[in-house]
Amino acid sequence: MSLFIRLVRAQLTFGVIFVSYMLHLALLKVFRRWRVDPATGREEPVLPGWLSRRQARVDEKNSKRLLEGMLKLRGVYIKLGQVLSIMGGFLPPVYIKRLETLQDAVPPHPIDEIEEAFVRSLGARPEAFFERIDREPVAAASLGQVHVAYMDGRKMAVKVLYPGIRDVVRTDMRVIKLMVRIYKWFVPVQNIEAVHESLVDLLRRETDYIHEAECMRRMSANFANDDHILFPEVIESVTTRDVLTMTFMEGIKITRLDEIRGRGVDLHKLAERLVKSFYRQVFVDRFFHADPHPGNFLVQPIAGSDDARIVVLDFGAISEVDDKTVFGMVDVLRGFFEQNDELVLRGIEDIGFVAEDGDRKLLEQTVKKYFKKLLKLEARTPKAFMTASSKELEAFADPGVERRELRVLMRSVHYPDGWFYVERASVMMFWLAGQIAPDLDQVQVGFPYVLPLLSQRLASKRPSRPSEGETRPTATGG
Repeated sequence: MSLFIRLVRAQLTFGVIFVSYMLHLALLKVFRRWRVDPATGREEPVLPGWLSRRQARVDEKNSKRLLEGMLKLRGVYIKLGQVLSIMGGFLPPVYIKRLETLQDAVPPHPIDEIEEAFVRSLGARPEAFFERIDREPVAAASLGQVHVAYMDGRKMAVKVLYPGIRDVVRTDMRVIKLMVRIYKWFVPVQNIEAVHESLVDLLRRETDYIHEAECMRRMSANFANDDHILFPEVIESVTTRDVLTMTFMEGIKITRLDEIRGRGVDLHKLAERLVKSFYRQVFVDRFFHADPHPGNFLVQPIAGSDDARIVVLDFGAISEVDDKTVFGMVDVLRGFFEQNDELVLRGIEDIGFVAEDGDRKLLEQTVKKYFKKLLKLEARTPKAFMTASSKELEAFADPGVERRELRVLMRSVHYPDGWFYVERASVMMFWLAGQIAPDLDQVQVGFPYVLPLLSQRLASKRPSRPSEGETRPTATGG
């Protein structure tokens, strides 16, 4: 497919879906009625039955269009679909059900294309480096695929970048940029363009296997003293910008829960270990896995116990988090536990969410309303959100402002630079660990990694960020 045809096809796919929802939105404006809720005194929408049924049909048809379009376009759109399938709270359930197939059913490229890319990168065919390489891939992803090979009697995983994928990414990001602009018409958050810029940066790093190899070595070194978190070993002699060779890691995909449970593994303990590893990456190492979807974790049950080791894969999306963001999140957590909404607001401001020319008073009122809702929650577990009714979720998400104030509120929000990676990884990890142990309070499990920073924050008695000279604390309990 030429890049021009690809660009047209992508715009057509998303354009049809966009027009479909715009038509439905027009019908909503014509036939939707409003009534005043006697309990809250606020207006709420009332829809006729036929319009609700039409909404279900529109969602079903467009979810099918989206999946078919992503499978045809592949590349960035496969990755986008995988992320959306994890962050399920943002889409109708029918979308999640369809997009989940992208986690395991990405169509592989022909072996001839892969061998051609290998030769172009290393100057010789795979047989010059390996005793044998399997023609069928063991895994196919959005940007490359993995083949099993044998080298000096050892089993290897050889990851090869798809030919021409960098040009494809550049074309795809033009469409994503247009989508972000359209999104800003409806949600006028300041600096929302940072999402597109972050995606461009992320995909640039994910298409550079030299970078990924360096990240793999660095993260492995960070967990060198934890024998329950495992990483592949890079084979430098057969690694280039387009080819990454590493030791093959055995294990069970982390979401195959029946098989893992059948091997005697305590799922609650497994989820705890996963969450602790993530908190350590963010709050201690400041170097974290920004793509924690199910395909990137394997489980190795430990014989004779209910424990297991976790294998971490795919390091192209590794990211760093700065002190300003970390200490802002610490203030938010501290404010939550101390029931101090002023501290929560200060943390949000330190992270960079408050627009300079926004309505700070309105934003402050909204934050305080959300804060009160959080304090009323009896459980902060994934199960609490998964079992909540759509009405309960809508009530929780409702910012509690009049319709005329909503756009003013959105303009008062600034999307912080670098937040994309933290937000994406945190949401994906929340839902992944939630599938394993729905009743797990992940904030409580990860709090030991936040506590030293909290102590440092209190000792410094400074209202905002730490100075350059302050040292980073350590935490134990992995």
